[in-house]
Amino acid sequence: MNKSISSRFFRASALLLLASVLFLGLFLLYFSTNYFRTESESKLLGTIQNVSDLFLLYSDDSAQLENAPNINQIVSIVAKSTDCLLFITDSDGVVRTLLSDEMPLASPASPVVNGRILSRALIEGSYTELGNLDGFYLGKFYTACMPLNNAAGELIGYVFASQDASDLTSFLRDLTSLFIMAAAVMLIVSSILSAFLSGRITEPIRKINDAAQSFGNGDFSARVEVEASGELGQLAETFNTMATKLEAIDSSRQSFMGSIAHELRTPMTTIKGFVDGMLDGTIPQQKWDYYLSIVSQEAGRLTRLTRSMLDITKLETGEYVVAAEDYDVWETISNIMFSREQQFIEHAIRLTGFNPQKTWVHADPDLVHQVLYNIVDNAIKFTPDNGTIEIGVEGPRQGFVTISITNTGDGIPEDTLPYVFDRFYKADRSRGLHAQGSGLGLHLCKQFINRSGGKIWVESKQGESTTFAFTLPAGKPPEKSRGKTASAKGN
Repeated sequence: MNKSISSRFFRASALLLLASVLFLGLFLLYFSTNYFRTESESKLLGTIQNVSDLFLLYSDDSAQLENAPNINQIVSIVAKSTDCLLFITDSDGVVRTLLSDEMPLASPASPVVNGRILSRALIEGSYTELGNLDGFYLGKFYTACMPLNNAAGELIGYVFASQDASDLTSFLRDLTSLFIMAAAVMLIVSSILSAFLSGRITEPIRKINDAAQSFGNGDFSARVEVEASGELGQLAETFNTMATKLEAIDSSRQSFMGSIAHELRTPMTTIKGFVDGMLDGTIPQQKWDYYLSIVSQEAGRLTRLTRSMLDITKLETGEYVVAAEDYDVWETISNIMFSREQQFIEHAIRLTGFNPQKTWVHADPDLVHQVLYNIVDNAIKFTPDNGTIEIGVEGPRQGFVTISITNTGDGIPEDTLPYVFDRFYKADRSRGLHAQGSGLGLHLCKQFINRSGGKIWVESKQGESTTFAFTLPAGKPPEKSRGKTASAKGN
């Protein structure tokens, strides 16, 4: 069964809090017990020391327990003043003073302290314990013991002081009850706060999950409205940015597919219509050559459209590899102009600015050839008879070479200039031959130039001229060429 993040967070917080409370309780219990025991032992040792001092004060140098008549009075006075159980034994552990009726002794008739305890007290100078004094008491007592010496320094016995340990038990019981009550209140409050905070923390994640599910169902308009700051706020902003881009991509995809369908439908309809006309006899046989030439043109148009679509797909998916190299851009310009020479002659178009001088660029020759071919092709299409096409090559300046193609003609309306490089865009779809393009050529030009590290733009004066210009990174002449030149000069 899947568990929500909030429930996991709440459970983890509750377990952590419970473990912390238990650790704190054990810690408090341990140090409280040690503190209580230390205080009790300190008090008992002080009491024993008082008994020893009083014994030395009221006895002579060679006093023994047998000839110390005031010993019982001393023990009784100190016991009452300190609320302790006091008794004195001889050096063998036999009790030599009167015992209080409050002492729950294991052997009231012949109370004797174990010799092990006496030995430790003699060796260590004192002895303390929490227990029954090796069977001396019936219950648990805090007990302290010290050797008792006379003024001459002779060991004459041992002094014992005890305190009932039930006080500690009562103290610990009260402390535990108080701690449990406080811990219960703290756990309840913490649980409520944890549930509230976990809900606040996971709310943005839930919204993002809902939006992601909407995306999965094809709704790319969903957005996440989150006021949270920090990482969750950044996640929400990133998600919304991604959603905007996905929506734009989806819209572009739909537009792209619609444009493709439209661009494919026109030539295919033309081809089918002419072929059907020839097959059913509508078009007489003597006109077949004319209509077959139109079919061939439309088939070529389909081929160019398909190639352009493949190029765009490769560019957008990163599959197109740019093989940049240093070469003379005028070689490409010259080849294209010579290949279109017949069209220049047919339409009486003048070519100006054609002055080849070695100008090195660092780019992919194939890409530059496609860019120049598309721009020159458009320039020829939109240049009227007896018009002019001007070639311009400037640079290098600031590491770039600028190439421009200017043609006279009607120009491009100012309001359509921002859309010239969009896919399938045609400034004028009603002008016969000009409408035969796919609308992908200039879009490809922009993609190619961007991949080459340059930029492309268009300028137009209505009724006068249009200029397409782009930049390419400047290149360097081959080392071999410069080496041969230097060698020739040396000779």
